[in-house]
Amino acid sequence: MTDTHIAVVGMAGRFAGAPDLDAYWRTISTGTTAVRELTTEELLAAGEDPKQLADPAYVRQYGKLDRAEWFDAEFFGYAPVDAVLSDPQHRVFLETCWQAMEDAGYPPSATDAVVGVYGGCGQSRYWSLVGRHRDRFPGLDDVRLAMVAGADHLCLRVSHKLGLTGPSMTVLSTCSTALVAVHQACQALLFGDCDMALAGGVSVRVPARGAVARAGSVLSPDGVCRAFDAKANGTVFGDGAGVVLLKRYADAVDDGDHIHAVIRGSAVNNDGSDRVGYGAPGVSGQTKVIRSALAAAEAAPETIDYVEAHGTGTRIGDPIEVAALTKAFGGGAPGATVLGTVKPNIGHTDAAAGIAGLLKVILALRHRVLPPSINFEQPNPVIDFAAGPFTVRTEATPWPERGRPRRAGVSSFGIGATNAHVVVEEAPPPKPTGPPGTHRLLVLSATTEPALRKMRAELAAHLTAHPEQSLDDVAYTLQVGRVGFPHRWCAVVTDHTAAVRALTDEDTAQDHAEHDHAGQDHSAGTADELRRLGERWLAGEAIRPVERRRRVPLPTYPFQRQRHIVESEPVAAPPTAPVPTSAPTSWQPADIVATVALLFAEVLQQPEVEEDDDFFALGGDSLIAVGLIARIDETFDVALTPETVFGDPTPAGVATAIGALIEGEQ
Repeated sequence: MTDTHIAVVGMAGRFAGAPDLDAYWRTISTGTTAVRELTTEELLAAGEDPKQLADPAYVRQYGKLDRAEWFDAEFFGYAPVDAVLSDPQHRVFLETCWQAMEDAGYPPSATDAVVGVYGGCGQSRYWSLVGRHRDRFPGLDDVRLAMVAGADHLCLRVSHKLGLTGPSMTVLSTCSTALVAVHQACQALLFGDCDMALAGGVSVRVPARGAVARAGSVLSPDGVCRAFDAKANGTVFGDGAGVVLLKRYADAVDDGDHIHAVIRGSAVNNDGSDRVGYGAPGVSGQTKVIRSALAAAEAAPETIDYVEAHGTGTRIGDPIEVAALTKAFGGGAPGATVLGTVKPNIGHTDAAAGIAGLLKVILALRHRVLPPSINFEQPNPVIDFAAGPFTVRTEATPWPERGRPRRAGVSSFGIGATNAHVVVEEAPPPKPTGPPGTHRLLVLSATTEPALRKMRAELAAHLTAHPEQSLDDVAYTLQVGRVGFPHRWCAVVTDHTAAVRALTDEDTAQDHAEHDHAGQDHSAGTADELRRLGERWLAGEAIRPVERRRRVPLPTYPFQRQRHIVESEPVAAPPTAPVPTSAPTSWQPADIVATVALLFAEVLQQPEVEEDDDFFALGGDSLIAVGLIARIDETFDVALTPETVFGDPTPAGVATAIGALIEGEQ
């Protein structure tokens, strides 16, 4: 490995039919599709015109993300109103970034590393939905709406919520967005702009709808994507989100990180004017970007076993892509390189397409399986497969060992012709970290008791499924790689069986340090020390392990999601504070407190607010505070300053300040 190689140390993703990457791999490896027909009920609820649904050219097939509008707003400190206003793309991306960092064994909001964020999203459909009902949200203006739903704020919001201090920027290059973001993150790491970088993309269309396939459209008229096939006639769209956590390879090895895969090199370019039209791809630009990525990776074309193509299934795009690949590879033995694309499985995920392909390749390298292509029967006669090394396989096959690391290329090409290509290599075997211990302290914490119970169940299932995973590494990762929350549990255990028993024991109280007594005769002192350490953990102290082990992938935080969406018909709204008809001097202290509490509830969209509730703890921010102050001034006929609200941001505190202002006017 060289100093230019980048390690993928964490990853996470959600796609149609796949709430996590294990489910995503099952979709891919079994050759199934998660694209489905949207029901009439779904489409009408989404606001689709019934006349549109009757159009024979209307395509109902779509790769819809399940429960895209569900979000753990409380976990991330969102006020209910901001959770409802924010584009589901932003929420899904935020959760996925958290999961990618936890997958790497780094506490998302409690790391000292300089972490950058690079990503992009699809065009917001939700923004127009909010706009039609903006009268329900007092004080909502274009600035605030842009801050909770605008693409510019996608990565900035992640940096804020996770406390990340590295470069943070949105990338927008249409379909190649996510892979361009990965390339930019790699460059930032190589230039030393950050220690680690989150990179990826998201495209979630809420509400989900079909589309009309007209002549010349890229949309498949029958809703089936048949990449590289003789019947290929267009693509089908879908939702998705994916994020990788990247780190300089040498640093990842030194720090004992789990390495999912290695990015050897990447490149980005644009076709310029060397194409038939703005929306058309070009052979020359794609050829150059692939050659540049291979050169950066110092990889000969014949060492690439698999290429995850952009592969949209369009009549123009597929032949041009294979022609460019063939030219870039300079020929080669027929059938030497397998060609595939994930779009027939999950749909074209727009801004997330590149990360969907990259995650597919990393999973294939992990499982050492060349994944199958679906909806492929006969090669497209326009594609000259005989001129190059590429072949399409319809069955999953073992990825053979050829005396060198397994390697793959990933392509992503955008409308507008910004092209990206990444060369990925399987991770080397991890280095041993020392002899195993006899006792280990497992620690878990969550923001709520239900989340803690689910966390225990998921870890127990994981340890049962992965007996090969070092329990020392598991304990170390839980101690250093998770944020400490109020609801806590711990156990001192000797092996996987004891760990699963402790995790699944319903009688184990979260405020009690479970201790497995097996095998204590020769190491009781160590066990007792761990038990005392666990008791301090339960009391709220942080744990600093003496011995460093490896970070390993473990189940990530079980978000307790609730539905947040602008409904077509308004649901029960929080009470609105009345504008007084009496003179300000008639206000009594108790009335002021009660009215201010109602104003808090109104601007925060909370059902109820107590007099000692903190405005910011409820999810308020400076922008919402401006709306609150405006409502207070209107209601009490005073001129309240922001400093007054920030000084004691509770209804009682603000009411005291209002009372003083009213009294001063008498």
